[in-house]
Amino acid sequence: MRKTTELTFRNIFPLILKSALTRPRPFKAYSFVLFSPFAMLEPTILTIGGIVLGIAIIERILERWGVIDLVDQFAKVMRFILPVTFYSALIYFFATFIF
Repeated sequence: MRKTTELTFRNIFPLILKSALTRPRPFKAYSFVLFSPFAMLEPTILTIGGIVLGIAIIERILERWGVIDLVDQFAKVMRFILPVTFYSALIYFFATFIF
């Protein structure tokens, strides 16, 4: 029968290595999220969105009142203003946002 010996971790690795392993190492952390969703709460973006939303609500109210001619004029103007406003706000957001 063979004689077995018990080896502990401290017997294998001396305590001299312990001080070498505990020194702090530089650690760089990187985020996979490009920007925070709260960055969209910028006052300029909210103001532009509020104006567009207000015009849409006014258009719905005029439609309920039966002023179809005025609603038609609003629709013609908004067909041009909405895409221009959206793309200009998007360009403004990415131009002023610091990555």
